Amino acid sequence: MIAWLEGRLLRKLADAVVVEAGGVGYRVFVTSQVLEKLPPEGSRVELEIHTHVREDAIQLFGFLDGEERETFEALIGMSGFGPRAAVAVLSGVDAREFARAVCSGDLVRLCMIPGVGKKKAERMVLDLKEKLMPMAQPQHGEPEGAVANLEDLRSALKNLGFKGPEVEKAVGALREKVVQGAGLDVLLPEALKLVRG
Repeated sequence: MIAWLEGRLLRKLADAVVVEAGGVGYRVFVTSQVLEKLPPEGSRVELEIHTHVREDAIQLFGFLDGEERETFEALIGMSGFGPRAAVAVLSGVDAREFARAVCSGDLVRLCMIPGVGKKKAERMVLDLKEKLMPMAQPQHGEPEGAVANLEDLRSALKNLGFKGPEVEKAVGALREKVVQGAGLDVLLPEALKLVRG
């Protein structure tokens, strides 16, 4: 079973990448968030891997860190929830933010993820809360108000008429600035530049 892969990023596809390691090209399915954070083709990459074995195929799913892989594995551990559905969820939300929404029972936030309705969100809270609790805690060095600042930014963008995917892309891009202590007065103008292109 492959758990980690290091090599040269040969190609970026719509929902996967091809990584060359030891003369072999491995097709690795990734979330759109991982795809955006990867370096250009030809660069060296390291990916945490979940190997999914089916009767008719062996599929690799790649992540930038262990937390995202663990969240993916928690999701596919839910009854009737396959790897493609888990990739779709983690394409719509950061793993740590997903954990916080699940652990706080924030159904409104969970229902903003494409493909997640109220019943599925309720089941996520019920099935995953205990597993994701360690990940929902504030990270070392993360300002106390960081989560609230992200929510304020998300709310402000939605009130201005921007839709889910573009909002989440802007929020994800500015997460590092939030961790560094930036407030809404700094974040909102930068977010508007990102969503307006």
